[in-house]
Amino acid sequence: MAAKKELTIEEKLNQLYAIQLIDSEIDKISNLKGALPMEVSDLEDDITGLETRISKLNEAIDDFNTMINAHKGNIKDAENLIERYQKQLDDVKNNREYEALTKEIEMQNLEIQLSQKKIREIEGQLADKQEVLDEADGRLDSKKKDIEIKKVELEKIIAKTEKEEAKLEKQ
Repeated sequence: MAAKKELTIEEKLNQLYAIQLIDSEIDKISNLKGALPMEVSDLEDDITGLETRISKLNEAIDDFNTMINAHKGNIKDAENLIERYQKQLDDVKNNREYEALTKEIEMQNLEIQLSQKKIREIEGQLADKQEVLDEADGRLDSKKKDIEIKKVELEKIIAKTEKEEAKLEKQ
């Protein structure tokens, strides 16, 4: 059986020194990368958040458009009823019928005004949402450009240092 050779203190210190040098080189390589990996990760998170926000804004805009279309449909219905009531006014037999039809026409005109008012309000909200959406789209495009630049930069650094880092890790 071969006995293990006991290392001297000098040999142990020399090995420890060599390991420290290797570790220092690995740290230099990590410092060369700097904060790029974290910046890329943060940008990816920001992009994901912006995409979610844009998705929700698009849903809200779709909802507003649906509501506007519903109010436009209400206006068409009210206009058709008014037209029908106007025709019925020609065949009125007494004052009570006339007053009832007149009140119905008046009610439908109020419905039209109410729907028009709601459409204006919704269009204002829609314009606000569209403005926020445009701003978010601009920020998203900017962040996508930034991340592309940083990824290319990081890939260049990794390509330069990959072999050396692998060699040092092996040692």
